[in-house]
Amino acid sequence: MRNEFSLAYLVPLITILLFAVFFKVVVKIPLIWSVVVTVLGYVAYAFLQTALAKLLFGSIAAAQGNASNGYLLQFASGFITILLSIWLYKIGWGFKFDFERLRFKFEDVLMILLIIFFLIFVSVIFYYNDLFVNILFFAAVTVFLLYYAIRKEAEEDND
Repeated sequence: MRNEFSLAYLVPLITILLFAVFFKVVVKIPLIWSVVVTVLGYVAYAFLQTALAKLLFGSIAAAQGNASNGYLLQFASGFITILLSIWLYKIGWGFKFDFERLRFKFEDVLMILLIIFFLIFVSVIFYYNDLFVNILFFAAVTVFLLYYAIRKEAEEDND
């Protein structure tokens, strides 16, 4: 799709949808949580990769300038993500909420609408490929989704 139909800006959206379906079907978590987990992971990783592109190369265009820059960016992103994951696991950080206790209230409908907005907006952002907007957008979405997930987990601990 990326090369044959010149639809590179849609690839992230399709990837997000495929991972959400994967979590729903294989991991067996409710659809809303599969989308939340997928979007949160994607946004956090995109924020890391965008920040690394700015730090290492000055821009996304420079990172895409030649294949070795792309490989270095992918390696650095993966390496940092693995180290961060191991560290978070060792200190006991993570989410342990009961996915099956999903309650559909007004808040959940709002969350669904925000995720749909994110999926549409991320396609537009990648289409225009503005580095500063990428960093701001991914940081804001990461903070929002982490706040939402932490608050939901705290609510379940209080029940």
